Amino acid sequence: MIRRSFVFLEKVRSRKEQTIWQQGIKDWNDFLRAKEVKGISLSTKSYYDRQIREAQKALRDDNSSYFIGKLPQKEMWRLYDHFKEECCYLDIEVDSHGKVVVVGISDYYDTRQFVKGVNLEKGLLEKELQRYRIMVTFNGSSFDLPKLKKELKIKIDLPHIDLKPLCVNLGFKGGLKEVEKILDLKRPPHLYGNPVDLWKAFHASHDKEYLDLLLHYNAEDIENLKAVMIKMYKEMVKKI
Repeated sequence: MIRRSFVFLEKVRSRKEQTIWQQGIKDWNDFLRAKEVKGISLSTKSYYDRQIREAQKALRDDNSSYFIGKLPQKEMWRLYDHFKEECCYLDIEVDSHGKVVVVGISDYYDTRQFVKGVNLEKGLLEKELQRYRIMVTFNGSSFDLPKLKKELKIKIDLPHIDLKPLCVNLGFKGGLKEVEKILDLKRPPHLYGNPVDLWKAFHASHDKEYLDLLLHYNAEDIENLKAVMIKMYKEMVKKI
């Protein structure tokens, strides 16, 4: 999808992109081959040609960060198909005071979890995030990422796909659990509780069973993020 996208070009938004597609220009190569594009001056086209070549080089170099600040935040989902093998899914858990106690980060196959008092450290998290090229969360723009940046001073330089506004755009309203139900994504009955209570119980009793359950809850959230991402990507491609 990213190679079909023109909204990363300066002053090109969805409506202009649609007019480009309607001229039979379906991807970057078509644009570069075209001698002229209706609605775009020759000097502007020359400028866009340079931007497209830069974007092509960024993809060849696996440089996803190139698109930060160029691709509108609401359009970051377009990077998913190209970078899905280097995508991380992130979800945090907090205590009753809103402080981060667990960070779960997963690629498509394995999940790594960072726990307060064990391995929840700035350096370890940043090292883990450096392995990836894009990040997926649910409501991470408002919740997960601000907390990580404030509490752990973590620097995050990854294009970020926030599933919540994508879901709302497609008519899937509510939190992650509500979206799971709409999409008929199942989770074990014992993982529908309140993770805050699990951490509180673990902190009070030091019974590892509570921590294991919290980590299982967090891992289940992440697994469902993957399924929601795939569904939303397919729906957005159809919509545009």
